[in-house]
Amino acid sequence: MKQSRRNFIKSLSVTGLLAPLATPLLAKNTAVSLNTFVVPALDRGVRNGNNVTFKLAVQAGKTSFFQGLDTPTIGINQSYLGPVLRAKRGDTVNIQVNNGLNEVTTLHWHGMTLPANMDGGPHQTIQPKQTWLSRFKIRQEAATLWYHSHAMHKTGPQVYHGLAGMFIIDDEGSDKLGLPNDYGVDDIPCIIQDRRFNQDATLSYMSSMPDRMMGMQGSIVLVNGVVTPTLVAKESLIRLRLHNGSNARTYNFAFSDGRPFHVIASDCGFLHKPFQTNKVRLAAAERVEILIDLSDKKEVILQSIPSANGGMMPMMQMNNKTLTIMKIDARQAQTSTRKIPNVLRNSKIDLNPKVVTTTRSFSLEMGMGGMMGGMMNRMGGGNRGGMFRINGKSMDIKRIDFQVKANSTEVWEVSNSSMMAHPFHVHNVQFRILDRNGKRPHPSESGLKDVVLVPPGEAVRIIMKFPEYSDAKIPYMYHCHILEHEDQGMMGQFVVV
Repeated sequence: MKQSRRNFIKSLSVTGLLAPLATPLLAKNTAVSLNTFVVPALDRGVRNGNNVTFKLAVQAGKTSFFQGLDTPTIGINQSYLGPVLRAKRGDTVNIQVNNGLNEVTTLHWHGMTLPANMDGGPHQTIQPKQTWLSRFKIRQEAATLWYHSHAMHKTGPQVYHGLAGMFIIDDEGSDKLGLPNDYGVDDIPCIIQDRRFNQDATLSYMSSMPDRMMGMQGSIVLVNGVVTPTLVAKESLIRLRLHNGSNARTYNFAFSDGRPFHVIASDCGFLHKPFQTNKVRLAAAERVEILIDLSDKKEVILQSIPSANGGMMPMMQMNNKTLTIMKIDARQAQTSTRKIPNVLRNSKIDLNPKVVTTTRSFSLEMGMGGMMGGMMNRMGGGNRGGMFRINGKSMDIKRIDFQVKANSTEVWEVSNSSMMAHPFHVHNVQFRILDRNGKRPHPSESGLKDVVLVPPGEAVRIIMKFPEYSDAKIPYMYHCHILEHEDQGMMGQFVVV
């Protein structure tokens, strides 16, 4: 391992990858951020019984992240990001997506169980000036999901410029738990993204080789499109729906005074019981819901603190710095009538290892051989020599990697032979983590998930049951959710039959 690490660093030096990561070109004294916390617009659609219709317009625009300066961005029904969509289990949603851009895009319903042709992956393209209808029934439990571009080779830049939003599912039991549930008052969505800006306030994207290798990272943090905002808390017990909407960064969330909080939900729904901790790790695309007690009526800062597992190596990643995410001002908070429950719920999804029919292995790989060609080409032609691979293969949209059976239960072992962590995502399923290198997962990961972070040298086993939807021709995706890795080939396809 030491020898391979030396060779790896030597090869990086040859290609100039050890140059310092680019810092924001926008000097702090040249612009003033607009840092009032913004609650995203809530869109419940137009309801007719259990049928709910949403109309979404993907559009280019300009957003003022800094006073007096406009940044070209992409949004949904607005200039940057999209509204929070909200529907209930049992609803049939009809989502009309109009593409107002001058390039192809998609909208993928991340974490949703649905037919393959409604998934919004790279096969469900929306041409410029065209409209796509995605229609499906919501069958899963209450959860904080999200939606974003999944266009082939363009996911990274489109999401980076704002093409994403949150999707909240409620169910018949979620409101009975007594949790904070007043949207924007004590139940607050937080889409957290790191960005890098040029001197003219334009977004800087893929400006160096490390950006391609590690994914886009920046030192300016946005929450709901606002630079390090201040949330004025109205209640003494608040629920934050934290979503890592960054392209690549892994966060290690903690409060500046070290105060504990309770984790109540992960990617796809509630934990069985609240778990108390003072920090929680969140990789790209992961979500977590937490409860914070602010009865002391103080000001506190949500931070991302250094993490040993967040990236490749100290000189080549930015996860070893403390970042300010946002400030919470609880000085005027009223005493909440809500309580932290002792028990949340048991999921009805049965993931029984005794009925597993198939075990599959996946190796996440970054190879230095043929790096330049693999990183620069467009992986549409059966590329096997790219830098970013799964099981030795880079993404080929014409290749189906394997079939699974509807209603079957499988175990996937995902190992990481590279020297940086990768968040692994599977479409159309909610899985549980069985173990990490044979050890039980952290309690905050005990719930249903759709993304799992796989650090270097680790093997993670996950168990999932594939829903009844089947389509022998249209595939679902599995991939690294560092978007630049996905765009450059760390992705594969499977069909359900």
